[in-house]
Order: sequence, then C-alpha cells, then structure tokens
Amino acid sequence: MDLFSRSWAALLAAVAEIPDEDFSQPSGCAGWLVQDLVCHLVIDAQDVLITLATPAETEPTRNAVTYWEIADEPPTGEDDLDALIVRLAAAYQEPRLLKFHLDDVGSAAGRAAELADPGIRVGTRDVVLSAGDYLNAYVLEWTLHHLDLVAHLPQIAGPSGESLAKTRQILEQRTGEKFPGSFSDTDALLVGTGRRQPTDAEKTELGELAAKLPFVVG
Repeated sequence: MDLFSRSWAALLAAVAEIPDEDFSQPSGCAGWLVQDLVCHLVIDAQDVLITLATPAETEPTRNAVTYWEIADEPPTGEDDLDALIVRLAAAYQEPRLLKFHLDDVGSAAGRAAELADPGIRVGTRDVVLSAGDYLNAYVLEWTLHHLDLVAHLPQIAGPSGESLAKTRQILEQRTGEKFPGSFSDTDALLVGTGRRQPTDAEKTELGELAAKLPFVVG
C-alpha cells in the first residue's frame, strides 16, 4: 500500500510540473492528448474514492494480480468512453483548472488510501478484493499512465524504479510470461503493453513471446 501512495504522489507531482502549453502535446495513450490523460486520472481518483467507500461482504474473487483483465486489441481512443474523456478534458478550457481538480480529488484519494484498512473487502467492477490488493493493483495503473504522461515530455520525471519493477512483476504474473532479462523494466512495459513496437533485435530476444504481444491491460 505504501507503493500505491508513492507512485500516485509521483504521478500527481509530474502533472503539476507540466507547463500549460504542453497539455496539448500527445500522450502515450492512443488518441489522447496530455490533457485527456490528466482528465482520465481525475476519473481514476474518483474510482479509488468510490471503491474504498464500497464495502463488500462476500469472499474476495480477485487479488492484486488477477484484478486486471487482458484484452485482445489495444485501445484506439475512439470508443464512447474514450471520446467522452476528450470532451470532458476540453470543457476545462484552461490547464490550471484541470490541474486544480486533479490535485483536489487526487489528494483526497491519496488520503483515503493511507487511512484504509488493508484487510477490509471492497467491491468494484463486479469483483471483490481486499483494499490492500486493490491499492497494490493500482500501482500498475499509475505506473503505466505515468509512462504515458511523459511519453513526449522528456523534461518531466517518469515513474520510480520500484514502481516500474512492481508493475513489470504484476504484468508477468498476470500473463504467465517472462520478458527477457536484457529488457529494462520500462522497455518491458512499453513493448509488452503495445505502447511501442519492438525493434528487430528485441523481437529476436522475445522469441515466441513476440507473437503474443501486446498484452492490453485494463
């Protein structure tokens, strides 16, 4: 749970550092600008607050690894929900308003996570899991979106090494696949989730795994 807090705080800090003019730069999410991704993070923060306030009585059905689904096709940014995010982001008009909303809701989500009993059961997305597992699962969400945020903003700090390593571990455990040891955690995540195409040399190292990529986590 501590890593949830650290990875979320690092992501919020990165957003706060982005100059207003860079909110119109592309992000690492297909079809989304930086402002669209930041708007999505507002929704993510709301989801954390809602989930931690939604106790469940039944036995857990997922854990920090199995919480995530693996889809067959990468997102294009054109489905209804993605399009809604774009419209919501545009409605803010000024980056400072979007930054303020994320800081406001995001700080509340961070406090709620710190106060949560890791052993309580919570319900979300028609599954039940412990609050601790839920928050640990979200390290993957924060880390991948942190990579998306800085994809075209090299002057902004990316996710920490511990967040990258944990996210790689979750991805490998969820898929049952192991990326070559020569791959950095960042490259394993970018290539593994389809955020960039592998080079010819990387394809050779991946071997049969190359044909199974990307793993679209959501």
